[in-house]
Amino acid sequence: MMFETLKTAYKKDPALKKGINVLEVLLYQGVHAIWMHRIAHFLYKLGVPILPRLISQLSRFITGIEIHPGAKIGKRFFIDHGSGVVIGETAEIGDDVMMYHGVTLGGHGWWSDKKGAKRHPTIGNNVVLGVGCKVLGPVKVGDNSRIGAGAIVIHDVPPNTTVVAELGKAVVVRGKKVPKVELKKLSLPEPEWYL
Repeated sequence: MMFETLKTAYKKDPALKKGINVLEVLLYQGVHAIWMHRIAHFLYKLGVPILPRLISQLSRFITGIEIHPGAKIGKRFFIDHGSGVVIGETAEIGDDVMMYHGVTLGGHGWWSDKKGAKRHPTIGNNVVLGVGCKVLGPVKVGDNSRIGAGAIVIHDVPPNTTVVAELGKAVVVRGKKVPKVELKKLSLPEPEWYL
């Protein structure tokens, strides 16, 4: 399993070029977080008290990546950069998934999530989760789907689907508020340095 994680990092990260010393990939926080999660998850499934959670918190402290020991993660999972990633207890991640920094696989919140219920997403195989996307609740993201940077997903996503966040819209231009009617047809103005 550990060797497979290293191979996956080489395959999915263009910054790792052939011939680079294997020690460089050992510096990747995503690699460490996955390894520590595999140990914590194994102990969690055995019903060992406290230790799995301690390992996950130690991993969070070292890597900036929080993965609950109960989360189920498939083969060849890779987290690029990693800081700010949060993966909840009942999350399930398929094989060959690529995740970027700032991704949250979370619940809706304590006011609606029920103890013992499935509260977190199920991510299919060969899915890409873009920078800062949020997939919330017990939704399913189908195989071969792409969730774009900054997208918020609260409903099921069919297989082979790409979900993107709306591009930024200017609500104030040159100090004047843009009326709501014009927001839909307004594109961002060229930056002043470009004019």
